Amino acid sequence: MNKTRIAILVALSFSLSANVYAEADKPVTEQLVDTLTKLSGGPHVGFRANHAKGLVVQGDFVPAASATSVSKAAHFSAKSVPVTVRFSNATGVPNIPDANGNSFPKGMAIRFGLPDESYTDIVVISVNGFPAATPEDFLGLLNAVAASGGDAKPSPVEQFLATHPAALKFVTTPKLPPVSFGTQPFFGVNAFKFINAKGEVNYGRYLIEPVTGAAYLDKADADKADPDYLMNELPARLKQGAVQYRIAVQLAEAGDAINDATQTWPATRKVVELGTLSVRNVHPQGTAFEKQTMFNPLMLTDGIEASEDPILLARPGAYAVSFGRRLK
Repeated sequence: MNKTRIAILVALSFSLSANVYAEADKPVTEQLVDTLTKLSGGPHVGFRANHAKGLVVQGDFVPAASATSVSKAAHFSAKSVPVTVRFSNATGVPNIPDANGNSFPKGMAIRFGLPDESYTDIVVISVNGFPAATPEDFLGLLNAVAASGGDAKPSPVEQFLATHPAALKFVTTPKLPPVSFGTQPFFGVNAFKFINAKGEVNYGRYLIEPVTGAAYLDKADADKADPDYLMNELPARLKQGAVQYRIAVQLAEAGDAINDATQTWPATRKVVELGTLSVRNVHPQGTAFEKQTMFNPLMLTDGIEASEDPILLARPGAYAVSFGRRLK
């Protein structure tokens, strides 16, 4: 082998090694976005790395009388506040069919306008629980999925699931296509610290339920559903009137895991109603709004604080990476 070829091979080897080290040296939040982008066949310019396909609507939130017993947050004591809501499908694929199995969990992001003209956000999904307790484990799951697809058995993702029961439970939980975004319940998988005017503290997770109840498509209807049926159904439904959700918080008791998104709490835990969210119309500039807006679960207000859940604390960082890329 001549010296020139040896030099080229050495240079290529160094370059490949440098790329590997460069990827490993990135923050986990950035690696998450990189892998999500890879899994979606992206980058898809102008779209989120996850929950790329969505619909933005507007409405209002009216607090329940019981809300102030949990938190002194301004939107729990106001007469009503405006809200902007984005419903979405999972994955970074902008045109993923709404009933496709990979489009789950569905997402719901809510921005509450506060009386002082600031805002606070809630970000929830349609599954009660998360597949990983740390961003590193979530990255491990995504990387295992990305490395699978060949003939080798067990595949990388099968090996990962065999040693990560929370991830296995998440991916095997039935995820039925809803009849409408208006019939889909949503869950806050991360706990927050709620403080009321007396200084009393509770940790809780959000529960969001459609007032008319949950309703799902059967397999036959799901198989023949239009690829955009959810995105088209809600605007048609809103022409008949508002779509409403009850927002509540499930409160932790002593011994409940408040910093582990994989651990759900027993249904016997106390649930306090926070109020009613009414979706009234499609946002007239929804496409521009969703491109220019980053919902942030740590955009909090007085009376609500973050827990130490590492998944919660990592989410804004990953969202920021995705946000910066879609604005380029």
